[in-house]
Amino acid sequence: MLILSNQYYNYNMNYYYKSTKIGYLTITEENDAITNICFGKLDFSGTYILSSLIKEAFRQIEEYLEGKRKEFDIEINPKGTDFQKMVWKELLKIPYGETRSYKDIAIGINNPKGSRAVGLANNKNPIPIIIPCHRVIGTNGKLTGYAGGLTIKEKLLRVEHC
Repeated sequence: MLILSNQYYNYNMNYYYKSTKIGYLTITEENDAITNICFGKLDFSGTYILSSLIKEAFRQIEEYLEGKRKEFDIEINPKGTDFQKMVWKELLKIPYGETRSYKDIAIGINNPKGSRAVGLANNKNPIPIIIPCHRVIGTNGKLTGYAGGLTIKEKLLRVEHC
């Protein structure tokens, strides 16, 4: 189940990094919810452990990268502003195998002139892949920035046949 909570937690954080088809990913969890997916091997102040929740997140991501999973079924709790969370909820509505523009997302959150703000919120998405910010492209159809780099964004879109 995907949730976007208003709660902020700074305790009981676990993290683990692992190599995947798109390079190393570091996943963090707090209080039974995934809080971050980061590109690369990162160390956090917390416990380095492959918890059952992080293990499940990696399993689902690996299935997704193999083209065997189209939806994620895991609790998430990204930390951000109310506006960012509104954008991230809208990103979760983008169907697998489809893309949307920043303008489309801005319209979806009833802020049709907010494309730039949507871009900034998209850039701050702490749980890429599960919150599919890679599905957001420029109005002209071109790929735009991505935290993991455009090469990874292209790979994710190819997995979805976009």
